[in-house]
Amino acid sequence: MSNNQFEKKGWTPERIGKLDGKTFLITGTTSGTGFEATKILLSKGASVVMLNRNTKKAENTITRLKQALGENIDVHSIQLDLANQASVKQAAAEILASIQRIDALICNAAIAQTPKRELTVDGWESQMGVNYFGHFTLQALLFPLIEKSNGRIVSVGSMGYDMGLKTIKFEDLQWDKDYTPNKAYSQSKLAQIMTIYELQNRMNSAGKSAVKAYACHPGASRTSLIKNSGSILMRIIFALMSPLTQSAEKGAYSQLMCATEAELDQQSFYGPTGRSNWVGPVGAHKLEAHAKNRDVAKRLWELSETSTGVKWAL
Repeated sequence: MSNNQFEKKGWTPERIGKLDGKTFLITGTTSGTGFEATKILLSKGASVVMLNRNTKKAENTITRLKQALGENIDVHSIQLDLANQASVKQAAAEILASIQRIDALICNAAIAQTPKRELTVDGWESQMGVNYFGHFTLQALLFPLIEKSNGRIVSVGSMGYDMGLKTIKFEDLQWDKDYTPNKAYSQSKLAQIMTIYELQNRMNSAGKSAVKAYACHPGASRTSLIKNSGSILMRIIFALMSPLTQSAEKGAYSQLMCATEAELDQQSFYGPTGRSNWVGPVGAHKLEAHAKNRDVAKRLWELSETSTGVKWAL
């Protein structure tokens, strides 16, 4: 796109300098965009803490990364199940006890298109519980260390935010009625994106400018997301769409940009700028107005603090 601040080619990891001494935390790193982001950050000398539910997969991932990049890479793993608030709180406590700084927390993990309505152990619709509430609690608990580090919060949303309801379904947040996989997924991604801009507003009001918060998305990337949680029909549809998609590595570009690029407008929304924002050069592009509705975002924030029992230090 001609108005891309990174010009015709868009943002690429070539812009990342040496990251020695910097620490990045990423949720969902055993495959897909999270794995690719981890690999690129490590290749630049960063320390990466991988946050995953499956410890065996995480161990295997570290082995793969060392085979590709060498034994001296600085990568660690902490167990985190975003579907379980107790696990999120335990992981946050472990992070705060063992990590000295957080240059960026990248909230990448997700489940998508869950065929049947399921609830987390905390009673939330599963996609909302994992994609939104799990990350909300993690961000809140780590915020003091991120602030101390002059760090960043990067929320990996989805263009799916605009493919369902154009607001938050407060009257039936757990989808007791009219559940559809796509609408529930869309809701979780809209919530993730809305909360980043509400966080910006609250930091501005509190006079806190040390932390930067960004919303982005990977476009249509070839990952195992739908294979892991989607229905058979959705898997078939996404397989047929494969020629129109991009690699998982390119899907990681937007989160890497938001985690490392010096001059980015926090009010923008970042991702591929080509066809339907599925693929193409990475940069800022249009975000529909309902994703920045202040009244809805404020209500969602307050509900989230009450529901999780976690208050932000703002």
